[in-house]
Amino acid sequence: MANSGKGAIIGTGSYLPEKVLTNFDLEKMVDTSDEWIFTRTGIRERHVVGGDTATSDLAVEAARRALEDARVAPEEVDLIAVATITPDYPLPATACIVQDRLGAKKAGAFDLQAACSGFVYGIHLAAGYLAAHPDKTVLVIGAETLTKMTDYTDRTSCILFGDGAGAVVMRTGEAGQGLLNGELGADGSGYAMMITPGGGSRQPASHATVDARLHYMKIRGREVFKFAVTKMGDLMENALKTNGLSVEDVALVVPHQVNVRIISAAAERIGLPLEKVYINIDRVGNTSAASVAIALDEAKRAGRIRRGDIVILLGFGGGLTWSSAVLRW
Repeated sequence: MANSGKGAIIGTGSYLPEKVLTNFDLEKMVDTSDEWIFTRTGIRERHVVGGDTATSDLAVEAARRALEDARVAPEEVDLIAVATITPDYPLPATACIVQDRLGAKKAGAFDLQAACSGFVYGIHLAAGYLAAHPDKTVLVIGAETLTKMTDYTDRTSCILFGDGAGAVVMRTGEAGQGLLNGELGADGSGYAMMITPGGGSRQPASHATVDARLHYMKIRGREVFKFAVTKMGDLMENALKTNGLSVEDVALVVPHQVNVRIISAAAERIGLPLEKVYINIDRVGNTSAASVAIALDEAKRAGRIRRGDIVILLGFGGGLTWSSAVLRW
């Protein structure tokens, strides 16, 4: 298998804001109901930040927990990658703020933007860096404050999103350990399916863009659902086929938490028991780039992952983008 002994995860961490927004809370805000939301998405509640909390605040907390789990000091980190679509600022990178607050003084730092696929993209980038620099340490973070970009006048999309962050510490692993394989993909022709139209160089911030609510996410729900159903199944099938694995070989699949119906349909398609899929969307909602990272940390701390296990990470979302990572723990 490719990349044996490269890009091993040696520590995980996650952080969720204390405030919880339930479906019953949303009933008071928009024309919806707990039953309608849960039957269509599997979501019961999601965590939301306060007005003065930024993405870097969540990222720092998750990173600290991952470093503690790995028993790595911030000063030992050589590279920090933050996957996010909700940076603190357009400039500079949120990763630079995280680097400063952690005290990771020798680390390079950058953001990457691949929406819900971003964290798994980051795993691949970290593994590539470690292949060239086997004595280094990399911190990969997925962090989002999506509720700050959520349009709470749109009843179909505002029910989906939550805030949070997850992180992993990666180093060169022992032979056969770490990232074995996976794929990164994109179909830019679908860029408008999930988009925040205002604030970039195409439509810079102005009174007109604010009045038109162009700084909130716009989602074509039916098209996105169709894409996600197909792509998640494809990613699962490809991950098994490329690595010569059977369903029985896989200890756990950790997918992007997009919709419980999508996750269940994809697992059924390849005959994967749901017991082998980690699902936390009921408690956290869709947290985009933070989604897989949070779920991975929860699964590990719950004892769902053991040394030597085959674990598959799956991401797919805006761009359109998709990603998978097959790991031997």
